[in-house]
Amino acid sequence: MSQSQKQADKNFTIPELHDENGVISTNWLNEIKKAIISSDKKRVKQLMADVHTADVGDVLEALKADYRLKLISLLGDDFDYSALTEVDEAVRLPLIESLPNTQIARGVADIDSDDAVYILEDIDESEREDILAKVPPSERMSLKRSLDYPEESAGRRMQSEFIAIPPFWTVGKTIDWLRSEDNLPNEFHQIYVVDPTYNLVGIVPLDRLLRAKREVKIQDLMNKEIIVIPATMDQEEAAHIFEHYDLVEVGVVDENNRLVGVLTIDDIVDVIQEEADEDFRALVGVGDENISDSIFSAIKSRLTWLLVNLATAILASAVIALFDATIEQMVALAVLMPIVASMGGNAGTQTMTVTVRAISMREIDKFNIYRLINREALVGLANGVIFAFIMGIIAIIWFSNISLGLVIALAMIVNMAAAGIAGILIPLGLNKIGIDPAVASSAFVTTITDVVGFFAFLGLAAFWFGLF
Repeated sequence: MSQSQKQADKNFTIPELHDENGVISTNWLNEIKKAIISSDKKRVKQLMADVHTADVGDVLEALKADYRLKLISLLGDDFDYSALTEVDEAVRLPLIESLPNTQIARGVADIDSDDAVYILEDIDESEREDILAKVPPSERMSLKRSLDYPEESAGRRMQSEFIAIPPFWTVGKTIDWLRSEDNLPNEFHQIYVVDPTYNLVGIVPLDRLLRAKREVKIQDLMNKEIIVIPATMDQEEAAHIFEHYDLVEVGVVDENNRLVGVLTIDDIVDVIQEEADEDFRALVGVGDENISDSIFSAIKSRLTWLLVNLATAILASAVIALFDATIEQMVALAVLMPIVASMGGNAGTQTMTVTVRAISMREIDKFNIYRLINREALVGLANGVIFAFIMGIIAIIWFSNISLGLVIALAMIVNMAAAGIAGILIPLGLNKIGIDPAVASSAFVTTITDVVGFFAFLGLAAFWFGLF
């Protein structure tokens, strides 16, 4: 190395990774880009040396596509493949497709099995089999077993690395073994006690193990009242069990009740976030769209529910068309009718959102369902009366017409009461017949509030002004 190169390395300082807002700083990003462009492997490794795995994911998303692949190449064996679990699918899949299968196999073999499965499950089956063939046999077996379980199941989420011991060991023998054994999980919270067929018979939390005397047998120390999760259980159901029983780690068993893996709280936090994110996107009809998706993918994701909304809008317009003669006689009706529909739509969406959340959190059961339906109906009716009074006064002042004020007030009461009832009954009904209420509720609730709102307002107007 020349003297000038040595001086340059000596003078090189690493900028702060994050700016004051907690995002990747422009200065740091510019430095890593310069190092990538110049293929400066040493500089790249200096910049990335202390970057947390989660932040590596942020770096990959901040870089352009051609820079991402080159960064991984320059890092070589220093690249932690678990960082690929921190990026959107639209970023992860092109990267995996561009990397040699041998390199991917080496990378997934060095990370936790649950992270490896997360990366492998979205790869085409033929490519995945080729990658697995290049993984060492012991890791390959556990990865294949996890991949054989259904998508979004506990088996897919579990970590295959865990500590299992027989019940006849003593505390002293267990601690000595833990100190001498090299092939242990990086982090663990409890030890699993199994019989010769690997059936789970008890657990020993680490705090209990460390407080016990060395001569105490594990079978006298273990907790026999254990909670287990079947590997085929849906991940959302598993997350509910974690939340209900305040768990940090739990064993996963197969159909023969043999211990095959563990679920940890970090896995479950990801599940909860994913499920909440999925429900939120479903409510507004954007499917599984991510911000890194292409324009075509975003259009495709949103098109279906926009078409559904178009159909419901046409239905609402058809109701308006029934009263075209009434509207022609009083232009004020055309000015005011969107207010009735809009208020009903907003009220219905509020109730629907609360209901969908309660369903996903398992907060609705046979003991409170009728009370909740009555509550939402009364809330809708009460809000309808309040806003009927406000809007009635506004309409009377605006158009100097007391009858018009009374008509819109009555319509407001009818529509907001209907919105409250629809907002809870539609999600409950869809859930009852096995349809995800987060996906379908919005279109139905909007249709009902629009149709009822327009029909109530224009129908009352036609009756009132035709009668008087």
